[in-house]
Amino acid sequence: MRRWKAASAVTVAAAAALVLSACSGGSDGGSDQNGSSTDVKSMAVGKAENANAGTYKLGDVPSWPGPVTIGIDDAYSAYNNQTPDSNTSYNTYILTAVLAGSDVLDGNNKVLLNNDVLDSWDVTSTNPYTVTYKIKPGVKWSDGVAWNCKDFYLAWLSGSGKVKAFNAASTTGYDLINDAKCVDDQTFVTTYSQPYVDYKGLFDSAQMLPAHILEKQTGIADITKLTPSSDPAELTKAGDFWTNGWKGFKADIMPASGPYMISAFDENQGVVTLKKNPQWIGAKGGPETVIVKKFSDTKAMATALQNGEINVVASTQPDATAADTLKGLSAQGVIYGSAPQLTYEHLDMNYKNAILKDEAARKAFFQVVDRKEITDKLLKEVQSDVAPTNSLIWTPAEAGYKDAGYGTTAGVGAAEAKKTLEADGWTLGADGIYQKNGQRFSVTISHNNNSRRDQTVEIIQSQAKAAGIEIKNDNDPTFLSGGRVSTGNWDIALFGWSQAPFKSQSQPIYSTGGSQNYQAYSDPKVDDAFKQAVVATDETTANQHYAEADKGIAADYASLPLFATPSMWAFQGVDRVYMQSYNGALWNVGEWEQRK
Repeated sequence: MRRWKAASAVTVAAAAALVLSACSGGSDGGSDQNGSSTDVKSMAVGKAENANAGTYKLGDVPSWPGPVTIGIDDAYSAYNNQTPDSNTSYNTYILTAVLAGSDVLDGNNKVLLNNDVLDSWDVTSTNPYTVTYKIKPGVKWSDGVAWNCKDFYLAWLSGSGKVKAFNAASTTGYDLINDAKCVDDQTFVTTYSQPYVDYKGLFDSAQMLPAHILEKQTGIADITKLTPSSDPAELTKAGDFWTNGWKGFKADIMPASGPYMISAFDENQGVVTLKKNPQWIGAKGGPETVIVKKFSDTKAMATALQNGEINVVASTQPDATAADTLKGLSAQGVIYGSAPQLTYEHLDMNYKNAILKDEAARKAFFQVVDRKEITDKLLKEVQSDVAPTNSLIWTPAEAGYKDAGYGTTAGVGAAEAKKTLEADGWTLGADGIYQKNGQRFSVTISHNNNSRRDQTVEIIQSQAKAAGIEIKNDNDPTFLSGGRVSTGNWDIALFGWSQAPFKSQSQPIYSTGGSQNYQAYSDPKVDDAFKQAVVATDETTANQHYAEADKGIAADYASLPLFATPSMWAFQGVDRVYMQSYNGALWNVGEWEQRK
């Protein structure tokens, strides 16, 4: 599922393999030019994962008290991260250690079966397309109740899109499952209406919420007896609790199925405390206590590491000053790393805006935005080879990456933008701003409260002014968390989408009527390309159609990808940390060892 970056200015689509932007040395080895310790790449692989077999388990390491304190950019807000108003990466960063799911992504974005809780996930029929999940016996929630087929069934029912009461941020993949059933407590069978090669992206950790809690809170005796055609009153009860009942943290209704459980949440300070889940079936080692703390200022996060107040910096919004500070701490045993994330920063054009409905206006805007100036000024210190990205589907690190067209349409200059506008009937006003039919070319770029996004808008304002386009800056701290972005209450939106490495997750953003298509974009050719990609039975064919969709969106001047921004992390007192580009640093926290 796509998640927005609530407080970052980051980019990248799904990456099959990360390319380290590298580095300066630490006490553990040499360095390359960008700052990452040269041994960081080896930390991308879990200690007990079997990449050849496609499986992951937590490594069996010694247990130690901790606490380990981790700084991230924004606060946790919801146990259910699947609703439009809670769907942020910062919830994912916590929940990846708290909720077990079918897959684990390692630091190389390798999609692995979570072998701590599942024995298998197999396509057991191709006609009809059927996937069978075999759950390990003995897996339990932290309250002692079994983690089993019921939880998978609830994940399907809530994400299927067939029950309106469940307000799911995305239904991609789940909506293709015609039939879901529990053969027994350990066997869950899903039958699809069409082939779906991205099935391994379903039933991930954030989707797997406790069915037994929902049953108890709603009085529903057995969730597996509830179907999309059941009594509407029962469906409403279930959907209302699922949508609204799992905000924040309440210990009695928010148990854990992963190696850690949330033991405390200070909403005012943005601090989450994790303790070991006593019912966890996998390896028991790692730090007993983990504290995750919000830092809205990346430079303050770096200073906290320098002063020994925290052990790990895990930032998705790299800052040049903070990067310099972190790179300079090698003498005190700090290891620094950076790598691309599965996120891309972009500018969405709102088709409900009277000016931006005009294709010539959108084209002219693209022509004036010099993305290289933005990357050079804001990101070079973190990653010296950073450059604009030219795809909404792939990252430059992927084999399938190609320029969808942005390299020749964006940033070609003010003179070309003026030609485009004047050919479309726009005339330059006395105030230096183009106008047409009595309307000035004045639009607002909206974003959340983020200094680098303010800087991005400032650069664009200067570029656009030279072409007779007025840009206003709308810095709204609640732009993402308050629901504005999802309701389309903006002209141009500046934010980052984050996705796991499954290309089908782009469909609800750029398809007509898609659940995450907040800009009201619509192109039948793009819709058809996505539809053909999703039903493809092999990756090569699917990628051909995704490339068609990518080119179609670019040709419509609908959304301008800006850049692929690296994450930035550093650590001390722990043996190895690798910031997974979708799930954050805690994906393997249960196998961290103490480093003295």
